[in-house]
Amino acid sequence: MNIPGHTHSGPLMYGNVRLYAGSSAPELAQDISSYLDVPLCGRDIVTYPNDNIFIKLHSSVRGQDCYVIQTTSIPVQHNLMELLIMIQTLRLDSAARITAVVPYLCYTRSDKKDQPRVPITARLVADMIEVAGADRYMTLDLHADQIQGFFSIPGDVLYAFHVLIGYMEDLKKTMKDPVMVSPDLGFAKKARNYAAKLDIPLAFIEKRRLSNAPTAKALTLIGDVQDHDCILLDEEVSTGTTIVTAVNLIKEKGAQDVHVFFIHPVLADKAVERLLSLPVKQYVTTDTIPISPENKALFGDRLKVISVAQLLGEVICRANQGRSVGEMFNE
Repeated sequence: MNIPGHTHSGPLMYGNVRLYAGSSAPELAQDISSYLDVPLCGRDIVTYPNDNIFIKLHSSVRGQDCYVIQTTSIPVQHNLMELLIMIQTLRLDSAARITAVVPYLCYTRSDKKDQPRVPITARLVADMIEVAGADRYMTLDLHADQIQGFFSIPGDVLYAFHVLIGYMEDLKKTMKDPVMVSPDLGFAKKARNYAAKLDIPLAFIEKRRLSNAPTAKALTLIGDVQDHDCILLDEEVSTGTTIVTAVNLIKEKGAQDVHVFFIHPVLADKAVERLLSLPVKQYVTTDTIPISPENKALFGDRLKVISVAQLLGEVICRANQGRSVGEMFNE
């Protein structure tokens, strides 16, 4: 991704940038650090035998603009608590401003009371981040954009569209009559934005989740994929069952080559094995969640990971200097 305007010459609104990384995404944090040419600050993170987490900063952050980079993927509870404790540690050391940089925010699927006697856990997580002491937050591709309303603090909700679309445009040139496919109605609106940018048709699958189990049944394909190459696009892959049902359905309907794109590679519960068994030419995702070297080796040449580090790094730079983020995207 080519982002114009990166500079350190602007005015500092809240002191110097101080980058802190949790333990969940060290490579992404280092890539952000390299892009900004700002070193990661030292800290100790200790997990005691009783599973309690202890954090100590190596130097003072008084009056500084601090950014905590931590994705809240598996193990979710540990990574979430680590994020909260890191934020509170910075707050108690008198940081001027604290921004939680959370590429993947946990519990966002629990965003409403859609049945009796259930929680709205996404709201709880937003409250916890605020109570811990965060002044701002950054994240990518929330499950539902309305989750922004759960936060009382300002934030930047970014979209992997800006890092994926260039690769899709190059891929389109090699495809036969490409069609964008959304694996469910909930993601169809975002998929439409990709299809419009690529100037290709959109198809989507109407599916139904029959219980609270993490599986769903694909029911109907709306659109034409017969003799077309397809880009199947989803927000995240957790168990992989949605992708399995979607790929099998569009292949039954006559799709040719299938390329699967997804933003958050949760990849839980044998998801990798399920994906590798599918007749898919390529999988493309981002590094909002790190993929283990073992899983990368299993995918081999079928996996492409596109980094969001430059996108997050530029937004951090602009936030520190008080410059517009929308200008990056001509908005």
